[in-house]
Amino acid sequence: MVKIGYAFLMVSAMAVITYLIRLIPMVLFKKKIKNRFINSLLYYIPYAVLSAMTFPFIIFSSGHIVSAAIGTAVALIASFTKRSLVVVAILASIAVLCSELVIVYLI
Repeated sequence: MVKIGYAFLMVSAMAVITYLIRLIPMVLFKKKIKNRFINSLLYYIPYAVLSAMTFPFIIFSSGHIVSAAIGTAVALIASFTKRSLVVVAILASIAVLCSELVIVYLI
C-alpha cells in the first residue's frame, strides 16, 4: 500500500516540475518563439514528464502487477475512445477491483 505522504510528495513534485518547465522558457526567451520544433517540444515536455513520473506509480499501485496492467489497458482503451477523465478513472478502478477479486479467489 502506498503511504499518503509519499503520494503527496509525488503529486507535489509533478506540480513543481510541470510549473517550472512552463516557467523557464517564459523567463529565458523574451521574444515569441517562431521555430515549430521548439514550440512543439515545449508543448509536449510537461506531458512526457508527467507520464514518466506517474507510470511507475500506476504499475505498483495495486496488489498485483497483473491487475495494474489490466487497469492501465482499460484506461488506455477508454481514453482512446474519447471518454471523459472521470469515466476513464472509474472504468480503470472497476477493472482493477474485479481483477484483484479474481486473483484473490484463484490463489
